[in-house]
Amino acid sequence: MKQAAGIGALDIDAAGKAQDKLRDFGSIPAGLVPSTIEMSWERCLGYGLDNDQTTEFDPLERVLLAEQIEKSRHLLTHAQPVMDVLFEQIVDTQNVVVLANNAGYILHSCGDPDFLSRAEKVALAPGVEWSEANRGTNAIGTALVMGAPVVVDGSQHFLSANRFLTCSASPIFDPYGKLSGILDVSGDHRSSNRHTIALVRMSVQMIENRMFASAFNEMLTLRFHARPEFVGTLCEGMAAFSEDGTLLSANRNACFQFGKELTQLRGANFNSLFGQPISRLLDHLLVRPQDSIALTLSSGVRVQARADFRPSHLRRHARLAIQHEAPPSPAVASATDPARSTCPMERLQTGDPQINAVLTKVRKVIGRDIPILIQGETGTGKELLANAIHCVGPRATKPFIAVNCAAIPEGLIESELFGYEDGAFTGARRKGSTGRILQADGGTLFLDEIGDMPLSLQARLLRVLQERVVVPLGSAKSYPVNIAVICATHRRIRDSVSNGLFREDLYFRLNGLTVMLPPLRARTDLDALVASLLRELGGDHPPSLDPGVLALFRKHPWPGNLRQLSNLLRTAVVMAEGEATIRSEHLPDDFIEDVEQGLGASRQSETPLAPPAPPATIGATPVHHEPAPTPARQDLQAPEGPTTNLDDLTMHAIRDALARADGNMSAAARELGISRSTLYRKLQH
Repeated sequence: MKQAAGIGALDIDAAGKAQDKLRDFGSIPAGLVPSTIEMSWERCLGYGLDNDQTTEFDPLERVLLAEQIEKSRHLLTHAQPVMDVLFEQIVDTQNVVVLANNAGYILHSCGDPDFLSRAEKVALAPGVEWSEANRGTNAIGTALVMGAPVVVDGSQHFLSANRFLTCSASPIFDPYGKLSGILDVSGDHRSSNRHTIALVRMSVQMIENRMFASAFNEMLTLRFHARPEFVGTLCEGMAAFSEDGTLLSANRNACFQFGKELTQLRGANFNSLFGQPISRLLDHLLVRPQDSIALTLSSGVRVQARADFRPSHLRRHARLAIQHEAPPSPAVASATDPARSTCPMERLQTGDPQINAVLTKVRKVIGRDIPILIQGETGTGKELLANAIHCVGPRATKPFIAVNCAAIPEGLIESELFGYEDGAFTGARRKGSTGRILQADGGTLFLDEIGDMPLSLQARLLRVLQERVVVPLGSAKSYPVNIAVICATHRRIRDSVSNGLFREDLYFRLNGLTVMLPPLRARTDLDALVASLLRELGGDHPPSLDPGVLALFRKHPWPGNLRQLSNLLRTAVVMAEGEATIRSEHLPDDFIEDVEQGLGASRQSETPLAPPAPPATIGATPVHHEPAPTPARQDLQAPEGPTTNLDDLTMHAIRDALARADGNMSAAARELGISRSTLYRKLQH
């Protein structure tokens, strides 16, 4: 922000001498007044003003003043409370606080009653124009011309009628960088205080920040500063972004920290400003919305930041997070989606005897109103199985609604599940919202990661399952609901029951049939899975898989399971576009690095994988091999002795991070502050 011009730059008495010379000789003497005042006087002569003239002022008629006020309604709304606070700080000092619009018309004023009568003599009242062309050199008009803070003291005013005043003014810029108005404090020059301009500038910062927050309350607003204690104060930078990371605007403090003018910043994206995609910030908001986050500006300066994000937006991103990085599949489509014409269980049968046994069990209970609990590691296909169960059952034409209890923040999951009435809480949508349970009426409700549901909500869910009615938040009315319930978790629910983290009665209500999906490293159908995924991802002409790549796949522990395999193949298909075969150079570097570091081999020693296959190209036709025992590895030993408490805490933190990231290894590693390779090593032990 520019320094205020005027008072303190030169001897105030010199302004009087300069006025005398101007009156006697008709020209402005050099060096007697600050350059800012001197340039303003030059403009006044150009306007045809006489420094000794008496000016007439005609306040705007009431109708015209009302029009000016209406044009500046946003400014006035946010400035008036700040003006009241400012006046309390200078009360009894013979001053008046004035707000003018960008045309110089005074919109509002407040001040000491005994000074107001004197102020009215020079028209410091609503409806009077204080532009430089009309009122000569004055803080309001000159600040409008300069676009910077100005102090005009006593004889520095061009017109003699105003010389009993000392005026301190600062321009107010709207959230888009446009000059919106002027805040001014004017008083008797005999009681002037050089600190008044500081109070005015601080008040302007407060007004601008209020206007900024209001203008972008529907967008993601980042508040940041290099000194954490300044976040949340007038000194913080504020930057608003669209959901794709495009910068919409930034306040003056943010521009200062970025080292660029707003015109240079417009259209920049979050990644270019902070060196990372905005998705990382959104992931942080989903997991710890109240916590600050450390970011690094493109200049290398580290800042601490907090984000403002409306609950409605956070809910939308939470729903997206439920499907985060999931492979394209019927499991995430609506039951009424025409693209999802069939989803037979046979699609899941790719030759693994463990999977076949699971499917045999669930077929026997489909349509029998028996709840199903699916257990397995993250990414093993729990939602795929749940959707297949729905599609072959009597509710296939009704909705399949999936809710990831671990991906939605605790403060939002209740409204997400049960819905809410209009005005149930701050930020609630008008007319309320239908909860996920009611959305599933007639169909299937799939509660993924049920083990992470807050204990406080488990009683409400149990009541829904027993009474088959839902009461939205803020409502006195109950709604009947007819749903089939399928749950899934990567946790051992019985352990959570023993630890008091999960209600025993709810566990027994959900535990009609429990099935366990094996991790990918323990399955014998890797070849068939790869072939099936390549057919889905490759369209009419799916690429084949180089035998060397398949050998790498057999060595990998696949901590992300089917989701990781699907994402890897999706990337490889894109990288190999136009080629008939996927080779190692088409795979991500970190995957090759992990395999070369022996992570796959160590996990292979603990759990049997698919047996080695003779050289073959995996393509459109699955290649099957008879299961064979995996030779014991003598060079790798399992760790001896019980793990320490620190080890337990580490693994607990890793599992929680993976659950929150929905199996996304990169996101989990970022949250934990470690590399992907380190995360794989931790999972290995």
